[in-house]
Amino acid sequence: MDIYYNGKVFTGDKELQQAFVVENSKFIYVGNNKNALKYKNENSTLTNLKEKFVCAGFNDSHMHVLGYGYSLNMIDLTKTTSSLEEMKNAIKEYINSNNLRENEWVYGRGWNHDYFNDVNRFPTKDDLDEISTEYPICIIRTCGHICIVNSKALELSGINKNTLQIEGGQFDIDENNEPNGIFKENALNLIYNKIQNPDKEDIKNMILKACESLNSYGVTSAQTDDFIVFPEIDYEVIINAYKELANEGRLTVKIYEQAQLPHKEELENFLSKGYTTGVGNDYFKIGPLKLLGDGSLGARTAYLNEPYADDNSTFGMCTYTQEQFDDMVELAHKNNMQVAIHAIGDKAMDMVVNSIEKALDKYPRDNHRHGVVHCQLTNSDLLNRFRDLKLHAYIQSIFLDYDINIVEDRIGVDRAKTSYNFNTLFKETTMSNGSDCPVELPNVLNGIYCAVTRKTLNGKGPFLPNQALSVKDAILSFTRNGAYASFEENLKGDIAVGKAADFVLLSDNLLDIDVDKIKDVKVLKTFLDGRCVYSLS
Repeated sequence: MDIYYNGKVFTGDKELQQAFVVENSKFIYVGNNKNALKYKNENSTLTNLKEKFVCAGFNDSHMHVLGYGYSLNMIDLTKTTSSLEEMKNAIKEYINSNNLRENEWVYGRGWNHDYFNDVNRFPTKDDLDEISTEYPICIIRTCGHICIVNSKALELSGINKNTLQIEGGQFDIDENNEPNGIFKENALNLIYNKIQNPDKEDIKNMILKACESLNSYGVTSAQTDDFIVFPEIDYEVIINAYKELANEGRLTVKIYEQAQLPHKEELENFLSKGYTTGVGNDYFKIGPLKLLGDGSLGARTAYLNEPYADDNSTFGMCTYTQEQFDDMVELAHKNNMQVAIHAIGDKAMDMVVNSIEKALDKYPRDNHRHGVVHCQLTNSDLLNRFRDLKLHAYIQSIFLDYDINIVEDRIGVDRAKTSYNFNTLFKETTMSNGSDCPVELPNVLNGIYCAVTRKTLNGKGPFLPNQALSVKDAILSFTRNGAYASFEENLKGDIAVGKAADFVLLSDNLLDIDVDKIKDVKVLKTFLDGRCVYSLS
């Protein structure tokens, strides 16, 4: 029995508690110091929290655990790479510093052309050829919806002027009709399918590496889209990797798999094996069907009802037809499977919401908890439909850090006013928060800061301050509401009697500090089922 006392314990109410008691991986008491200490016996461990702030372990309700672990093995090309030239030098340095095998692929992730101070465009194969034509190079934009490759990568992938375009994706061509190295959406698989796949042990190691990092940010639960990180690997390999880690007691993040099954035949096969939402245990469980409906705002591939304000030649890209959405959503819904569909643009969201509404009309079901991942570029009609259909919004408040800089340019001031309406979604439907890591780091405190201040991490803003969350609501979006999204609100997500003892100890009281300082708060310790899985010191 473990007794924690003399703390500032957040339970979801404005009034903080002082203490809690953990036994057999669960909270058995939450309240004041005096009553907590009554549980003391010869086997008790007492911990003085020294007035530190404690809340439930954080739940990232949409990310890519395996993809994050994979990215940790790549060259980090995040926004600290402030120019195309600097990025090229970083890749050159990596190649020169590593003893690469013949034809060994060089991967990087995290570049964003909007942060380049020397050019304002995507890199191309010509830029990467200046680095090397000996090794295949593949660099993935921060959003994950675009990659750039060099000539060697095109050669090894068998891609040339005779290669056909792919449905739901595109690779760009130059004036000679040759691929210029830029691949978007479904066309990414033309490259990814040619890359050597890891084995199950490699996958387990990537998961462990990701979980170790997640714990350092206070994350104890993750709702994760993993099945298509390596398109040629059967999802059973990934499921078994997670199950083995859980059985070995090595999994330090509780996983709710957002099962991306892009085609109807794959979903039918998945369901025929007995998989559906809720199958599994507390450490690894099948969640919703995940579909990728459109692209990203930064890449101008989010699918809009009206053209982009800064490029009226495009509406973005949709990866499914309305009929395909309808078929997939209905199949999942009638088999009691939740759906969570990526949609950033308002047109993509219209299509997704139409499909969910049709499925609910045909097969009515309460408490379906179907939802939309991202919910960025909304309009008044969409917000009302979210409320009326009781849809769940999986938002990423950290996206404001970048998108504040571009949203009004991309879609204009008027459309921006009803976008990123997180407070409306929180109040009128159900909403949970996440990072979409590795698109962004899984830094929950940065996410809470952005949700509350509506500013970038360097203080630009606020953007639509009326859509800010209170600190209390922002914490709930990363705790209780994440558990709700996975039908687990009775199991975790709060420091409450009977729930899993997943909790995080912070350096400062989030409810009592200047909101601009929230991003500077440190995670001191992270506990999973009462066991410490991360300590700063």
